[in-house]
Amino acid sequence: MGCGASSLRFRGGAPVGAPGGASARRPWRAWALAARLPTLTAAVTPVLVGTAAAAAGSFRLTHALGALAVALSIQVGTNFYNDALDFLRGADTSERRGPARATQRGLLSPRQVLVGAYSCFGVAGCVGAYFVWLFGWPVLVAGLLAIAAGIGYTGGPWPFGYHGLGELFVFVFFGVVAVVGSAYVQAGTIVPLAAAASVPVGMLCMAILVLNNLRDIETDRAAGKWTLAARVGPRATGAMYLGCLVVAAAAPGVLRAVRLTGAWFWLPWLTVPLMGALVHAALLSRDPATLNRALRQTAALHLLFGILLAASFLL
Repeated sequence: MGCGASSLRFRGGAPVGAPGGASARRPWRAWALAARLPTLTAAVTPVLVGTAAAAAGSFRLTHALGALAVALSIQVGTNFYNDALDFLRGADTSERRGPARATQRGLLSPRQVLVGAYSCFGVAGCVGAYFVWLFGWPVLVAGLLAIAAGIGYTGGPWPFGYHGLGELFVFVFFGVVAVVGSAYVQAGTIVPLAAAASVPVGMLCMAILVLNNLRDIETDRAAGKWTLAARVGPRATGAMYLGCLVVAAAAPGVLRAVRLTGAWFWLPWLTVPLMGALVHAALLSRDPATLNRALRQTAALHLLFGILLAASFLL
């Protein structure tokens, strides 16, 4: 179940010393906090882009909804798992600069949140089984790897999110796998446009994590959570954030140059002014409130860019 999950002492379903009451009065708020609802656009965007990339040749609504259900279930399960394991590993404390976490605040016990995580992974597996029946082992391998990565991000003997590999995880699974996979369950084959479009989608999703880790450098270092940002420092992390946005901004032009998109290829460039404002915040600010606001805006950028990119494929 991951390091420390079995060693925590429980009393009445809650960790010893944890405040109660609030979750009992409004349990849905505690679960919404653990699910990190504002981040769920990271699951919606790749499904939207991948589906649009395949829509010219094939579109099946049930498959699109199924892909969305799998993506959301895996992300919520990963968020639940991270909420519990970051608390158990000592990374989420009262000193954290970002939004409070459900386990950290004692609104839910680690055991409850871990059960929620495995339930979400189970839902993803049940829906994914239908796609495995239709499309065979490639879908099975991709799904198992995605769930294993969601658990391994903060769990297991060597959590890669604690060793500077979180950005790679996000790019691969919320970019390449999610976009290409969403197109695959429409077309039954690898769609070149989806493969190419997965790069900017993954880069912008990676930018969300980069900014999150930039904000948390000091507290992560204190907790022994050596994210890539904690390893390279604020200046290099800001440059990494800039690089993510530059690659995403360049992608529509590249897609047009290789003739994968048509005359509306430029639509995602409408987000460039927002990109400029966010880069300014990431490079110049160390204020947690400013970075939290920029983090929310980066998630919005990811969704808006994805909508415009998908629209450019369909028009």
